Amino acid sequence: MELLQVLQNEIVNCRLCPRLREHCATVASVKRRAYRDWDYWGKPVPGFGDPLARILILGLAPGAHGSNRTGRMFTGDRSGDMLYGALYKTGYASQPHAVSREDGLTLRDVYITASARCAPPGNKPAPQELRNCRPYLERELELLANVKVVVALGRIAFDTYLDVLKSQGAVRSRAPFPFGHNRQFTTAPGLPALIGSYHPSQQNTSTGKLTEKMLLDVFRNARRAAES
Repeated sequence: MELLQVLQNEIVNCRLCPRLREHCATVASVKRRAYRDWDYWGKPVPGFGDPLARILILGLAPGAHGSNRTGRMFTGDRSGDMLYGALYKTGYASQPHAVSREDGLTLRDVYITASARCAPPGNKPAPQELRNCRPYLERELELLANVKVVVALGRIAFDTYLDVLKSQGAVRSRAPFPFGHNRQFTTAPGLPALIGSYHPSQQNTSTGKLTEKMLLDVFRNARRAAES
């Protein structure tokens, strides 16, 4: 747990991507009118959850006025509302809402992280920015020794995890692992199962591409995989 805290502190102080740091700082300064009284976090966002988790949730990046405002993964925006609501209903979260780092929310058997730790313009981190962040994910995977399942929210997160495995020589190619919602893969013997999921973005939830039932099914599937 101490080593995980050291890693989280390193992430918060990371300055590897000047474009992202400038964007986060600008958003934190200008703010959104609805949050004008907030003291925005405006820094890279560390992972959050249970250090003994068997399930790792991997997202894309902090939202400009969500995690970049609150300083906690998937906290303060519509995506987080959907995600934490599903985690609560499946027994992984202590409450269904996440509004700030001080709201008392705790996670059981789940740890949440992201492919990029800074909010990117247009919600699109550049390939090099994703590569800059990847060593943090590699270290998290080493420190979270109990992880049995990785749930990747969205195609970029899915590919990011496979890129980690490819760089480590665990898989030769991403080709045998096509992304799809609630599709489960065994990547290599002894490694966590990989489950893909549509990202709980407002675009996906408002169009019905991702429903609450679909997301609940993902975490029920993840539980079965973690216990098998």
